[in-house]
Amino acid sequence: MVDRIKHDAPVLVIGLGRFGAATAGQLDRLGREVLVVDASESLVQKWSERVTHAVQADARQIDALRQVGAQDFSIAVCAVGSSIEASVLIVANLVDLKVPQIWAKAISQSHGKILERIGANHVIYPEAEAGERVAHLVSGRMLDFIEFDDDFALVKMYPPKPIRGLNLTESGVRTRHNVTVVGVKSPGKPFTYATAETVVSNHDLIIVSGTEGDIERFAALGS
Repeated sequence: MVDRIKHDAPVLVIGLGRFGAATAGQLDRLGREVLVVDASESLVQKWSERVTHAVQADARQIDALRQVGAQDFSIAVCAVGSSIEASVLIVANLVDLKVPQIWAKAISQSHGKILERIGANHVIYPEAEAGERVAHLVSGRMLDFIEFDDDFALVKMYPPKPIRGLNLTESGVRTRHNVTVVGVKSPGKPFTYATAETVVSNHDLIIVSGTEGDIERFAALGS
């Protein structure tokens, strides 16, 4: 069913805390139609001017969700996290309304397990994920860090000193350090994909892929 959902399908976002508001705002910027639902009248009023539709409703009540047309959405995001009970009730309602793709925020692993068991397709741990990302960035060597499954990561960083002024074959990035330089961004120039002949200079930014451990060791080679 998920495969048949249109890439620009409207999205239902329940909960206008920091995470829900950020999700709704970004979807709106991407040109997606968004319906946001929150029990707070003041939050709904604030967001009614920023997104396609904002409705005050108690999503813990399945009838309230029916009235706002939740059953017509193919994608819903439950961004309620402060109350585990409310989050579980809302996700259960979305499952009962047969929403095909349900994303839900969890505040702990046990909360996430419950959400998965009752039918959430995707469980997000925003605080934990942000904390892990920040831990990699505080060293100052990495500018951005995205971790995928199986310990694989993609990182934007300044090039460590040992690889500067040499092309990627000479510096042995892949053979010595077990990472791949995917692309290079020189000041004032567009991002370019790296080749074996690409020479990395002091002022470049590089995009590197590899395992988390290999990238950490590569970044630690110093500036």
